[in-house]
Amino acid sequence: MNQNAAIVKTLPDAQTVTTVQHWTDRLFSFRVTRPQSLRFRSGEFVMIGLLDERGKPIMRAYSIASPNWDEELEFYSIKVPDGPLTSRLQHIQPGDQIILRPKPVGTLVLDALLPGKRIWFLATGTGLAPFASLMRDPETYERYEQVIMMHTCREKSELEYGRQLVESLKDDPLIGEMVGDKLLYYPTTTRETSDRMGRITDNLTSGKVFADLGIPQMNMDEDRAMVCGSLQFNLDVKTVLEGFGLREGANSEPLEYVVEKAFVGDGI
Repeated sequence: MNQNAAIVKTLPDAQTVTTVQHWTDRLFSFRVTRPQSLRFRSGEFVMIGLLDERGKPIMRAYSIASPNWDEELEFYSIKVPDGPLTSRLQHIQPGDQIILRPKPVGTLVLDALLPGKRIWFLATGTGLAPFASLMRDPETYERYEQVIMMHTCREKSELEYGRQLVESLKDDPLIGEMVGDKLLYYPTTTRETSDRMGRITDNLTSGKVFADLGIPQMNMDEDRAMVCGSLQFNLDVKTVLEGFGLREGANSEPLEYVVEKAFVGDGI
């Protein structure tokens, strides 16, 4: 166990790492113990962190990738070589400790949307994390007839975490039957050649995704959407969604779509 972990152990918000999986040289996921008192809605985020060399906490917002019924908490992260937190976080091992502040918040929750027929999860990169939670939540399938997961990355290897998760759902003992054929997965790449290419905005505006999946064009009566990616991605997608007539909602005022910034900006 590294020295940092030994120090963190004395902190009140320490949790223990149980598993770590590296997906590419830039992406990894990890699971930690869950505080007994933590209650959250699938799609919310918490602050997690480590101590720096001076013993000061470096905290960042991370969406919880596991569903609210899971006994552990899962997170999905990028690796930034000189990032204050991820330069350290990418080296964690099972048994190490991290700081986790058990106060979940966020707008990517089912309660922030009006009832509808279809829900669209629109993500780039690690913006998939809150949807990894929502795709494993029975309530998602109770509320919607169809769940469409659009995920875009530059290369195929960056889609692997999401692909394996989606494939595992059909055989999941808890929600496999509920998922059935309700979940439609639409991964695309923007750089490496793959079966499906292109940005989410382009595939929506051109109508390609509707044609490929055999579903009607998005409309405000039937469709709801959640968006999680970079600031520019969020702005671009908002423009597209509003072109289809959808309006941005919030916890306090549910409407047709909600947005959360994926926490992948500078300085992570």
